[in-house]
Order: sequence, then C-alpha cells, then structure tokens
Amino acid sequence: MNIKKSFSKAMLMAMSLVALTACGNNNETTTTTDNKTETTQSADNKTEDADKKDGNKTAEDNTDKPDSWIADREIRLLVFESAGDTGEGTMSPEIAQYIKDKTGITLTIESVSNEDSYEALAAGLSSGDLPDAVAFYLDNSGRPEFPLLLKASNEGMFADISEPLKESKIYGKYFEEGYLPTDTKENIMMRDDQDGATYLVHMSINRNPADPGRKLFGNMFIRRDIAEDLGVKTDDIKTSDQLEELLDKIAKGDYKDNNGNPVTPLGPTSWGGSERPRPYRDLMWQGEGEQKFAKDGDTVKHESMTDYGEKRVAKVRKWLEEGLMHPEFYTMEETRAQEGIQNKSFAIVSDSHNYRPEIANGEWMPLGDIKRVDGSDNMVKPYKSGYTGWAVPATTENPEEVVKFADWMASEEGKLLYFYGLEGKHYDMVDGKPVPKKELVKLQDENPDEAIKEGFRGVRAFWGEHFAYTDMDNLGDFGEESWGDSVRGEEASGAAKLLEEYNFDKKFEDKEVIDGLYPKAYLYEFEGEDGNLTQALEDWDDAIVKAYYATSEEEAEAILDQARQRLQDADIEGFCKFLEQKEKDGDTIFY
Repeated sequence: MNIKKSFSKAMLMAMSLVALTACGNNNETTTTTDNKTETTQSADNKTEDADKKDGNKTAEDNTDKPDSWIADREIRLLVFESAGDTGEGTMSPEIAQYIKDKTGITLTIESVSNEDSYEALAAGLSSGDLPDAVAFYLDNSGRPEFPLLLKASNEGMFADISEPLKESKIYGKYFEEGYLPTDTKENIMMRDDQDGATYLVHMSINRNPADPGRKLFGNMFIRRDIAEDLGVKTDDIKTSDQLEELLDKIAKGDYKDNNGNPVTPLGPTSWGGSERPRPYRDLMWQGEGEQKFAKDGDTVKHESMTDYGEKRVAKVRKWLEEGLMHPEFYTMEETRAQEGIQNKSFAIVSDSHNYRPEIANGEWMPLGDIKRVDGSDNMVKPYKSGYTGWAVPATTENPEEVVKFADWMASEEGKLLYFYGLEGKHYDMVDGKPVPKKELVKLQDENPDEAIKEGFRGVRAFWGEHFAYTDMDNLGDFGEESWGDSVRGEEASGAAKLLEEYNFDKKFEDKEVIDGLYPKAYLYEFEGEDGNLTQALEDWDDAIVKAYYATSEEEAEAILDQARQRLQDADIEGFCKFLEQKEKDGDTIFY
C-alpha cells in the first residue's frame, strides 16, 4: 500500500525493532468462578457438543438472551501503547464471564512489545496483519501517530463505522452538535475529505465542556523530606535558573536514597526517559499545546526559527556535565524509572501526576509551575480533549458488532463493571451509587500488586480503557471523582492532598479554555502526502536530544544546524505563514 512508501524509513526501522507479541488465539478460554471452572469455546471453534447442549439453537438464535446480547464471538484487540496502559492480562475471570454472559463477547487483548508507540504502530500497519480492532495513543491530530492513521484510513485499511456509531447510545453522542471538540470532529473523526465516513474513534472525551473529570495535574515532584530540609515550597520555582540553583543545593546536600546511595538531583519522568518541558518550560518555544510552535506578536514561529533550542541544549549539557541530571534522563526504561522513584533515588521527578501510586504516597510534593516562554504559568485547558483512540480493520467480520460491544462497554452498565467491578464482591449500591468495599480500598492503598488481581479499573486494571473510557463524568455517574474517595472520607487520598498543595481548584477556576486545532493538525492539508515537513519536525525533536549528548559544543551546534536546514528545505516558514492565514480566516489554533 502507499502508506509503506510515504513512511518507508520509519516503518523499516520499526519493523527491525518491533516484535508483535500476541497472547495467543486459543480455541478455549477458561474462567474460574466460585471454585467452579467453566470452559467457553470461541465463536470460530464451535463444537457439536455445544450445539447438543443448547438443543437445536444456533449462534444467531438469541432466544433467552439478555437485551445486551451482541454475538457469540471473540473480539481480538491489538493495543499499540506502553505496557502499563494496555491492560493486557488484567481482567479477572469472573468479570470476563460477566461480559460473556451479558454480551456473548470474549475480549482478548494483545499488545506490542516496544517502548516507542509510533514505531510499533508503523510496523503494525505496514504488516497488514491486524485483528478485529486496534487501539493507539491519540491525544490530538498533531500527535505523530495521526498521519499514519489518516493514511491507513484513506487507503482502505479501516472500516467505515459511521452508521453503527450513529445508531449507538453513547458513541451516538459524538454526532450531536457541540459534543466533540473541534479537533476531534473536524480532523480525526468526521473529516470533510472522507465523504461522511468515520474510520477512527477518539476516546477520553468528557461529557461536559472543560470538565476536569478526575482532578489530575501533571508536574515536577520533589521528595518531601528534601523540600522540607531546604525550605522549598510548591510555588517557589518559576524558572529553569531557579531550578538549577535548587539542583545544585541538592547535589551538595549529601542526600541518600533508600539503599544509602547518593541521590540524583533530577530524575526522569514516571514513564521513563522522555523530552518533556516541565524542568525548562521557559526554554521551549511552545505553549500548552507542546508542539514547539508559538507566536512572536502576530508572527508564528517554530522553535527552529528561534535560539531557544540552543539555549535549552546549553542548559541541559551543563546539568549533565555537573551531575545535576541523571545521565539516562532521556533514555531510561519505564520500569527502571519507577524503581528509581520508589527507591527515592531521584530528588526530583521531572514529570508525573498526582494519581501515580509511586507519587501519591505522601512522600512527594509538587514543584513549579515553571513559566512558559511568554511568561505565563496559568492553567490552560482545551474545550474537551482526547487521549487514545481505536479503529476496526477492514478485514474484520461484522465490524458493527465491535461497535456495539464498545458502546456497551461505554454504557452505564459496562462502565460500572469496568470502573467498580462486581456488585456484592467489589462494591455495594447505596442510594443508586456504587460504594467500594472498605477492605478493597485498604488493599489498594497498602498492596496494589495484590489488589490489581481483582481486575477492574479502580485497582488499576486498565483492560476496558480502550472502549469504555469516554463520555466521562465520574462524579455524576458514580458519586465520586475517583474510585474510593467516598470510602476514604476524611482520610483523603494522597492524590487529593497533592491537589490541595497545588491549589488546583483555584487554578482551575482561573483557567483559560481553548477549542481549536493544534498546529500539526494542519500538516496534511499543507503538504499532502509528501511527508517531508512532518519528518523534518520529528528530526528536529530527535536532533535536540542528540545535541544534549554530543561530545562537544561544536558537534551539538552542527546537529542543530543540520536539523534546522532540513526544516527550511521542507518549507517550515511557509507552513508558519499558512498557520497565520488560517487564523486570519477564523480558525482557533492551540499553541
């Protein structure tokens, strides 16, 4: 297919790095319920014994089936996300049986074993061997995965599921005026150039505009004991220079980790090595959209058209040289990063959020916010936003059944099952709202590895995220913003305490709301299928990280100069003018 041509380099590299790891397409799924083991045969391996057991009924005979029945079949979902987000293997047998009894569906989640979700997706699409559904990261249409997904859609890789979506109870809301944010509606799901078709489904959409849903904030976090020793408060650090002064104090403070080893002043994110703006937001030419585009007066510029890349490289190289930053800050695997946080090996975690269990344990406090390049540090929120997405390959039989299952998962019944588990076992209904069992909340707080075996989202089993997590209003649906809040009562969770320290409610009250498209959302319209500018923008991001680790200042400068020249050759200035014209034409752009 043409998708291979336009992204041949990325795909060839990805195919050499990525191995698709399926959890198997077994003929049978075994579940255990109350010490009784039952074996359910897959839809494509029905036996005569099963037919005899049900008399003369066929798979299509839905007599005595619940109204929620869809089909007796397996849905294989391939997820192109990091290991912690796939939910593979986290559904409990009892919950699997509940879903089977209610819908006839056996959901099998398979995942891709690769740290880079973009490369994994590229390899998966180029292979052409896809199961019944696929899920992927898709914060917005400016994310690197989107050009791959758009080309795959336009070239027939995915089924048009617009009609079953419109007929759905929950996903049908997507077609109501004002429900979706502009980017989701115009660029991802209902594009004018796709003649009414819908190939991609955006997830994590809030029911109400600018609703924080679960009150989550991302930030740097500092070890509480070190902050108290140095007299540092949450809002003390507003610039990267102030952060550097703090890092230097930590380096000279003889602080140790849990194993008695010296701490590293600045460690990577909770998700591992990554180039994220929080430690030096004032040295990244971008706004809250984080795509390295911003405005200088009325002029749109990319970071390569400024000297901010050089400023940031100089700062980071200094931190690395002086031991203020972990040498694997940009490359560390997620598991090692989490181990480092749990061992308190880092004095400051460069990026995490208040619901991460390794952060919300009372041993860390938020630090920052560092100001943006325009001097602002206020909270900026999109009208609504997404996080992930899913699609149904064109090779899938009866794709409408996948849509029906997704809609059931996102329904009141499916969402309650995914978020709270089984009534009586995991929660009780009180005044129409689920109240988690106190012993289970205690288990989650004290032994999360054991709690996750119960197999639902409240205990961090994320198998249902890909279909159920949308039309979100936790407070309205469940009576609490986060699972367990109603049980913890005055003993507020660590996440809630961090919200207070961060002064979240006040910052949210004063927030700026933007409903617009991100700069990179316009790339396809500007350059068509050429892809040169898209690649050059990615090369710039890669070049910055390479420059951090260059052997000399001269080498670092040469790396940036080459990347800047590639952007100029790909007409980055023309694209910036294009964005200016879009704004003059009335578009809102989220920089």
